[in-house]
Amino acid sequence: MLRHLIYKIKATGPITVAEYMKEVLTNPAKGYYVYRDMLGEKGDFITSPEISQIFGELLGIWFISEWMATGKNAAFQLVELGPGRGTLTGDILRVFSQLGSVLKNCDISIHLVEVSEKLSEIQALTLTEEKIPLERSAGSPVCMRGVTKAGIPISWYRDLQDVPKGYSFYLAHEFFDVLPVHKFQKTPQGWREVLIDIDPQVSDKLRFVLAPGVTPAEVFIQRDEMRDHVEVCPEAGVIIQELSQRIALTGGAALIADYGHEGTKTDTFRGFCGHKLHDVLTAPGTADLTADVDFSYLRRMAGGQVASLGPIKQQMFLKNMGIDVRLKVLLDKSDEPARQQLLQGYDMIMNPQKMGERFNFFALLPHQRLHGRSHPMDACQSKPSVSPVAGFGELTWR
Repeated sequence: MLRHLIYKIKATGPITVAEYMKEVLTNPAKGYYVYRDMLGEKGDFITSPEISQIFGELLGIWFISEWMATGKNAAFQLVELGPGRGTLTGDILRVFSQLGSVLKNCDISIHLVEVSEKLSEIQALTLTEEKIPLERSAGSPVCMRGVTKAGIPISWYRDLQDVPKGYSFYLAHEFFDVLPVHKFQKTPQGWREVLIDIDPQVSDKLRFVLAPGVTPAEVFIQRDEMRDHVEVCPEAGVIIQELSQRIALTGGAALIADYGHEGTKTDTFRGFCGHKLHDVLTAPGTADLTADVDFSYLRRMAGGQVASLGPIKQQMFLKNMGIDVRLKVLLDKSDEPARQQLLQGYDMIMNPQKMGERFNFFALLPHQRLHGRSHPMDACQSKPSVSPVAGFGELTWR
């Protein structure tokens, strides 16, 4: 990967951080995400679904809650962007099975958007029924089809654009943080993009430099920007616009969970290798690259087509979803080793010093969901009732 990048820079000149991230993470021949399983204890990072089953179960409840609140549509698609090993979708599907009596007349299908062939295969092993062979079609927008263990149709795609439009619930857990960012530094001459070049002193080493003049991605910086260093992610904007158009047109919702900020942070670009921070320019292709999500930018990119809620801290969202009640039920049923595992998992995802305050939840919903036009009006009501959106307000028992 380093040799490839050096050839590229020699041929075209310094490259943007976004181009560097794209090459390092998703290059078809050598990309970090394309041919390796980087998740779990043996990988470079670990995610909430890999730590605790309760996490995915509560997200499953969230989708059912939204489906019920908007009138129990006859069918829905669950679409996950960047599904990791399939653990999260697996936990959600278990909840769908457990609440089969609620969903019995609903036609559900699963749609996974995944660029990594290696991870697609792992997802298929996690989620599909072994006895029913997978259909593979390399040149088609649907690269794989199968049936889950519960008999639900499941399809894989490389791009969100290829997922059929229709009433859908979209899930993006730790997805937006790996999309390529452009980095900018404020200088006396105005904004200058941070680029990556070859170190003139060491021929096989990379370094950061500033662009000598204006570059195209500068249009993404807000006119009233007060920070002296910013990261912008045009690709996240494109995906949010696509999700917003779909939700405004056909209904449903998107739930986004990631680490991020409200347009306040500056330099968040970093690498992870073997669960430790790793210099982003050293040994490219061997470490995960990531940057915090700017939720204020996501909200702006939704452009008023849909309503947005959050960001709200993971700890608060899960508490509002009833994590403490679910934990108690599981603890009562478990033996001592399982109890220890459940408590450790709970601590990792809820503790403010660990994941509890680092991760945020953010939702996109149709405007009528928040303004009460999703149900026929009751004869004795002067105003339609609006049920609160689960997770984003305090849990109340009725």
